[in-house]
Amino acid sequence: MGNTQVKEARKLSRRSERSERRLFLADGPKAVEGALGVPGCVVQVFATPAATEQYADLAAAAERWTLVDDRALASLSDSVNPAGVVALCRFLDRPLEHVLDGDPRLVAICADIRDPGNAGTVIRCADAAGADGVVFAGHSVDAYNPKTVRASVGSLFHLPVGVDPEPASAVRAAQAAGLVVLAADGAGEVDLDEAGDLLARPTAWLFGNEAWGLPAELAALADHRVRIPIHGRAESLNLSTAAALCLYASARAQRA
Repeated sequence: MGNTQVKEARKLSRRSERSERRLFLADGPKAVEGALGVPGCVVQVFATPAATEQYADLAAAAERWTLVDDRALASLSDSVNPAGVVALCRFLDRPLEHVLDGDPRLVAICADIRDPGNAGTVIRCADAAGADGVVFAGHSVDAYNPKTVRASVGSLFHLPVGVDPEPASAVRAAQAAGLVVLAADGAGEVDLDEAGDLLARPTAWLFGNEAWGLPAELAALADHRVRIPIHGRAESLNLSTAAALCLYASARAQRA
């Protein structure tokens, strides 16, 4: 039983500890499977005996698989019903310029988004839409927050994730890389349903904070502001829902 290792791993529930050690926890079989698919990402896997039997294929793929009891495993998970397997992983993020290398066609830039579930869902949507990367800019939630990792359902390990402290510099870097920056903005001058030709171009979507959206000065840096039409009485859409619609609209246009 790796009680000492579990005690150290448990400290990674704190963002400061994750940032200092550049380590995080991936909870559940989908996350562990995704992490094992990235060479050098997984340091160690903690699992209960029952989970070891259930996920024998994961155990066979891991270099270090440590058996722990149910109580120790539960202390590493923030899930109501832990699946019994948690991976200790190295950070995956990279400088923004690396995310923008290689002529990307579709990127999501998240400026000051705070909700970890939204952040993970945006990563998942970007992955599903075939995007080339996701950037967390400004004072955004930690990409390695346990809720973010879980909400990404393994997609965190499928595409590049970048971090930039300044949303404005992220926008300018995307433009310098040849991407048209489209700000998702309810007051935008372009209707998403009428933006087919625009969406077919290499694009970086810019999404703002869940509560206050994009600051006017940041939205003004984008090449265009695009609104999602609201046909009913809803005031607006949830951030991750809006991101899914925008990213899939681009994916469809780019594949037409």
